Order: sequence, then C-alpha cells, then structure tokens
Amino acid sequence: MDEWESSDYEPSLPVSEKSNPLTRDIDRASPSGIVGMFEACDAQMFQRETGTNYQRLFDNQVVTTLAEVAKRVELILKDPQDSLVVLSGCGTSGRLAFFIASRFNESLKQLNRTLVYSYIIAGGDSALLSSQEAPEDDPELGMLSLQKVCEGKKRVLFIGVSCGLSAPFVAGQLDFCLQHPEVYTPVLLGFNPTHQARDEPIPGCSFTFRSVAQRLQELAQRRKAFLINPAVGPEAISGSSRMKGGSATKIVLEVVLSAAHAAAFSHTPVANDGILQHMREYERAVEMTYQHREGIAALIEAAGRSLQNEGSVSYLGWGPMAFLGLIDASECNPTFGADYADIRGFIRGGYKDLNNNEGPLSSRGPEFCIAHEDFLHHVLPGLTDRDTVLLIYTQSDDLQEVVNLGSKVREKTPNIYAVHHRTDSAEALQQVSINELCSSTLDFLWRGSVPASGSVFHQWELSTKLVLNVVSTGAHILKGKIYQNHMIDVQATNSKLYRRATRLLQKLSGRAESECEEALLKAIYGADKLTKEITSCDITAHAQVARNAKKVVPLALVSLLTGCSLKQVESRLEQRRVLRDALEELLP
Repeated sequence: MDEWESSDYEPSLPVSEKSNPLTRDIDRASPSGIVGMFEACDAQMFQRETGTNYQRLFDNQVVTTLAEVAKRVELILKDPQDSLVVLSGCGTSGRLAFFIASRFNESLKQLNRTLVYSYIIAGGDSALLSSQEAPEDDPELGMLSLQKVCEGKKRVLFIGVSCGLSAPFVAGQLDFCLQHPEVYTPVLLGFNPTHQARDEPIPGCSFTFRSVAQRLQELAQRRKAFLINPAVGPEAISGSSRMKGGSATKIVLEVVLSAAHAAAFSHTPVANDGILQHMREYERAVEMTYQHREGIAALIEAAGRSLQNEGSVSYLGWGPMAFLGLIDASECNPTFGADYADIRGFIRGGYKDLNNNEGPLSSRGPEFCIAHEDFLHHVLPGLTDRDTVLLIYTQSDDLQEVVNLGSKVREKTPNIYAVHHRTDSAEALQQVSINELCSSTLDFLWRGSVPASGSVFHQWELSTKLVLNVVSTGAHILKGKIYQNHMIDVQATNSKLYRRATRLLQKLSGRAESECEEALLKAIYGADKLTKEITSCDITAHAQVARNAKKVVPLALVSLLTGCSLKQVESRLEQRRVLRDALEELLP
C-alpha cells in the first residue's frame, strides 16, 4: 500500500488534493530528478489492486462501467437521429472535452457518418486558450449551456468531467440531467471516491456536488446513470489536476469512445477484455515516454533557463499535437501565476485547424493569436538566446514545413528542440535536417505500431501531453514557483482555488483555518488590517479581487510564519525567487 492510501495520511483532503509523498522535495530536484519523480507519479495511474478501499483504473467495477458507457455510445452511433454525446468540463477537463469530441467527430467524418459529439467548456471557447475560472462556479450557466447544445435532441449521453468531483458548473449540468431522465443519461468522470466529493453549499442551489454524486451512485445500480471515479493517486504537484487527472481523463474517454466506434463500425463487440487491452496500450505509452528521461531533462533545463532569465518558451506544433501545446501553455497562468507570454502554444493553421465552435478569437487579445503566422509576425522578431522554441510534430506532418520554420527560428536562437513521433524506422532526409537545426530531438519510434491508426495517434498524443506537462512544470520549478510539491503561486480566482489556497496555508503554516483565511484576504486586498467591508464579502467577491493580485499565497504564508508586514514580505520575495530561500532567511 502506498503511503498516500493510508487513512492517516492527510485525512482531511480528497485524493486529488493530497500531496504526493514521492515528490516532497521536487522544488530542490535536478531536471533529471524531476523527470524521475513524474515517472513514478504517472505510473500510479495504472497500479493494480492495493488492498485499500480505493478502486483503481484496472478494477473490475471500473472496467465494467467503461464497457457499459461504451455500449450507450455505440447505440447512438448506430442510430444518431436526434441524439448526441456531450463532453463537458472546466479548465483542463473542458479543453480535453473539446479535443476528444473534435478528434472523434473527425473520425466519423472520414467514415461519412453523422457527427454525434459536442463539447462544453465553462467560460466558452475563450477558456480553451485562457484561464476563465469564474464560470466554473456557476451551476446555472452549466445547465443553460447544456440546454442550448441539446436543443431538439431526444436522447443525450452527457459525460461531465470534474477530476476532484468539485466543479459547480458540472454539478448544475448533472442535476439538470437527473431532472430529465427521459432525455439525458448522465455520466460523471472524476478521480475521488464519492464521499470525498465537494460538500460545500453552492449559492442559489439546493444541492452540493456530493449530493449529486450520491444520487448518481444510486441510479448507477440500475444503469440509469454512470459514475467513473477510480483513484489515480495524488498529483506530482499537489492539486494540479491538469497533469495526472488530465491524462487519466484522456485515457478513460478515448478507451470508451474507441470501443464504441469499433463495435459500431468494425463489428468488434464491446467487451471487458478489449477495454483492458486498450488501457494496457496507454500504460505502455507512458512507459515508453519515460525511456527518454535524458532528453526530457534537457528540455526542462532549457525551458527553466529561459524562464529564469525572463525569456519565453514557444511550442510550435502541427496537427493534434499542436493543440496539446496550446492546452499546456494555457494552464501555466492559473497554476503558476505565469504571464501568458512566458509559455505560448501555436498551431499551424490557427483557428482553421482548431475548428472550435466560436471560430477565430484573435480579436480578444494577443494571447488568442495562435497561428504559426502570429508567431512569425509577433514573436519571432523579438526572439533572443534567452528564449526556447519546441517543435512538435509527427511523421504525418509536412517535414519540409518543419525545416523551414525551424530554420527561421535558428537564426534567432540556438535554443531550438523537437518532439517527433514516427513508426518508420528509416529517418526522412528532412528529419536529418531538423536534427541538425536542433540542440536535441526527442525522437519517439513506435515499433510494431500501425502507421496513422487512431489508437496509435492517441498514444502519441498522451506521450506528447506527458512531455509538455513535465517540461512546463519543471521549468517553473526551476524558476521557484513550487514550494516543496505545492503550487505556491496558485491564483485564488474562484471558490475552488480560494479553498485550495486556504488549505495550503493551513498545511504549510500549521495555523488555524481562520488565521489562514485572514492572511489570504490580507494578501488579496494588500492590507495589513482587514476592514469590516472586506470581511463581510463572500468568496465570489474575494475571488474577483484576487484576479488582479499577485503572489497572494506566498505573501500570506511568509507573513503568517514571520509576522512581517506585507511590504516587508514583498521586498524579500523580490530578492529571492525561491520561496524556501526567502523563508529560511527570515525565520530564526
């Protein structure tokens, strides 16, 4: 049994919020050490029965539920008239809902079949590229968005994703489904047991997320609803469900939808054995990814050096891999308090390739300019040797295009790297040219795989996601954005993050919840004393103000532990990037 599975280990926290014992000192690890810790954490997703009360990904009950949901999708694929499969979530979960719905609709298009997948993300398409936390707290908005997408439909399979079983936006959608069982079959996907679902009152609602999950659990016994909630272990960086939570979400949804497609179009009935075999393929993909430890460590070192020197990291991607770069870059702002320009993603054809519901979003600001052309016009002219560029592509992409763009980048900075997936053991001439341009290339050769098959592409995508997550997180660790294994610069911009920040302060300071919340509010409002006007506001109002505040958790923690004023703490943090160093200087 792993340490985190003990009932005595951080008992007040759900699995998704616990700190991982494997990464306690990741803030002081070398790049290769960081990769090793991530490898061990990601392996936890696939651990078999461990003798605890937590069900795991390979448990029979989980596999059986995946098969049952796949059969429901199969029915819609075979008879799509007035039917829909809706994937919905907030943040990373919503971005993956978009990504997976788009990929499987593309598969249907190639087969000349009716498109049956739709996606919803809290905050609309802006949230695909930029953090939009406030809508995550709005259950009514979730319900209304679901109604709009499903207007006129007579049969809807709704899959709501909330890694921590916590998002009010998704809770509102699930509650709406439960009220209309004649049309909706709800599926909840997350990675905490039901009793750890968020139980705080939701303003204006008679339900909590936990009460909704419990109703789903009861209906699941009669197959009127489905609950998929295996534990995959704590995140490498505490609470950062963009990583293992996102990876497990991708695996589960793709296993379900792939099984449904095979049953509907290839006469391969949905079966538990097939589900298990598919999951083992993802397990092998994770293992293969980490066989490139040294190459991933080199990327962390380069990206970290750029961020430490106030430079930038740019992901230049082709095809589906490019969107994974967009996802990873968009998550750095809320996770690490990063500026959008620190790590940015670009996709070859811009919004034409993205093919999102709302179309081009470039007019909304520079962070929404995502095409290679935007990179060439706005980023390339200012590139220096402080900046790092990562090319992300596969054998299916135009390698000459990669060479051409890489050559332009190489004129500006020597810090150019590549991540490349292929099944062909013979390297193309263009790949040789790319290797010559780059400081190093992560060359993933998938021997024994079928070129361009959907299953193989899904593994390539997961591999790319893992690499990018490790690189962006590792770079921010080197920049000093992590304390022990906690996101110390997390932004308290919605109720979930506000509560996460308070719990984090409790854990790291050992102080009472009331003291920690008071310190957090002082940091949010920049005040050494709180007025009655401030203390009478609710969390929503505090979260609104927090959007314009910087380093609120580091400020609150150092102030709590040292008794220093906010100005004194701000001055110290400006001198010391690494929070542990600043604290050690101030504490006796």
